[in-house]
Amino acid sequence: MAGNGDTSWCFSQIKGALDDDVTDADIISCVEFNHDGELLATGDKGGRVVIFQRDPASKSSTPRRGEYNVYSTFQSHEPEFDYLKSLEIEEKINKIRWLKRKNQSHFLLSTNDKTIKLWKVSERDKRVEGYNTREDNGSVRDPSSISALRVPSIKPMDLMVEASPRRIFANAHTYHINSISVNSDQETYLSADDLRLNLWHLEITDQSFNIVDIKPANMEELTEVITAAEFHPTECNVFVYSSSKGTIRLCDMRSSALCDRHAKLFEEPEDVDITNKSFFREIISSISDVKLSNTGRYMISRDYLSIKVWDLHMETKPIETYPVHEYLRTKLCSLYENDCIFDKFECCWNGNDSSIMTGSYNNFFRVFDRNSKKDVTLEASRDIIKPKTVLKPRKVCTGGKRKKDEISVDCLDFNKKILHTAWHPLENIIAVAATNNLFIFQDKF
Repeated sequence: MAGNGDTSWCFSQIKGALDDDVTDADIISCVEFNHDGELLATGDKGGRVVIFQRDPASKSSTPRRGEYNVYSTFQSHEPEFDYLKSLEIEEKINKIRWLKRKNQSHFLLSTNDKTIKLWKVSERDKRVEGYNTREDNGSVRDPSSISALRVPSIKPMDLMVEASPRRIFANAHTYHINSISVNSDQETYLSADDLRLNLWHLEITDQSFNIVDIKPANMEELTEVITAAEFHPTECNVFVYSSSKGTIRLCDMRSSALCDRHAKLFEEPEDVDITNKSFFREIISSISDVKLSNTGRYMISRDYLSIKVWDLHMETKPIETYPVHEYLRTKLCSLYENDCIFDKFECCWNGNDSSIMTGSYNNFFRVFDRNSKKDVTLEASRDIIKPKTVLKPRKVCTGGKRKKDEISVDCLDFNKKILHTAWHPLENIIAVAATNNLFIFQDKF
C-alpha cells in the first residue's frame, strides 16, 4: 500500500442527504471500518448505527474501486432520563468498535454516554416452511384439523440482515464514556469516562473491574480528566490513556490490578520560552485522541493544533510532530468564544503505519506521509461529488496577498468540521464524516 506522499485522492461516494436543512440527529458522531475493511459503520447523534458493505464488484474491477452500499441500519440507543440526577442521557453514539469475526455473524460494540451494547449482525436467506402445529404465518393450528405429519422444508427467501442486541453493559460509569477498546484477546474490553477506566468481559454484563481511578478525594482538587483510552493491538496486558493535561500514560495490568501507577508517561517537555505561555496553552495541549499503530510500536496523539507520533520505547518527546492548522494560533481568542477550541478531533493510521490522517475546519482534512514527510490538505466538499474527481490540495493564506487557489484564514467556516475519519485497514480508501454526510475517497484510478 503506497504512502500518501505519492497518492492522489479522488472522490468515490457520498452518503447521506444533500439538502442543507440538517437535523441534529443526522450528524455523524463516529466512523469505523471493521478488521478486513469489508464493512464500514457510522453512528449518529440520533442513536442510529448504519453499516455499509463493500460492493463485491468494486473489489474485482480494474482498477479496484472503494464503493459501499447500505447493509443494515438499526436504532442502537434511545434517549434516557436519569431520575436520580435529573439528567437527560443523550442517544448519541460516541464510539463503535468491531470485534474480529469468528463465524458468519458480525459483532460490534456501540456506546452512548452511559450504556455500552454488544450487537450481533447476521444474515438470513432461508426460511422453514411446512410446520405441523403452526401455519406459515405463525398462528397455531387447531390440533383436530391435523390429519397428517409433514416434514418441514427449508426454502430460500430474500436476504434479510438482522441486528440484535446480545449484551447490554450499563450502570458502571458515573461520568460520560469517551472511549471503548476491544482487547487483542477478543474476550475483554475497556471503557473510559472522564475519571475512570473499567475492564469488562464480553460475556458478563453485571460486573466490571475498575482498573484506573483518577478521581481525587476532594473534587475541588481535580486538575485533569481522561480523554481517550486504547488497548495495545497485540499485547493484551497493555493499554494507554490520554489526559487533558497533554500526557499519555501506558499501563501494564500484570503489575497490579489497579493501574493507578503507570508504567510509562509520555509527555512533551515544557517550553521554557515564556512568550509561548499563553492563556490557552493548557486547553490546546489537551489530547483529544490517541491511537496505537497496527504494529504496536508507535502511537499518535491529537491535540488542538497538532498531531504527534510517539515511539513506545521513548517517553521523553514525540519522534514526529505535524502541525495541523498552525494558522489558527492567532485566532484562539475567537475560537474560545465560540467554543470551537474544545472540539475533539480524532486521528487514524493507515494500514501499514506509513501515513496518518486527521480533520480540521472548513471541511478540510489532513493526510501526512511519514516516509516522504509530505502532507496535504484536502476538502470534503459537495462541489467534487462526481466519480473519479481528483481532490485538489487546498492552501490557507494567513495574510498579505492571497493567491488564486488559496482561501483566507478569515473565510474559514468553523461550523463545518471534520472530527471523525477512518482509513481502510488494507487499501487506500478513506471515510470522512462531514456533518451528516459520509464521504468515501480512494487513491486515484
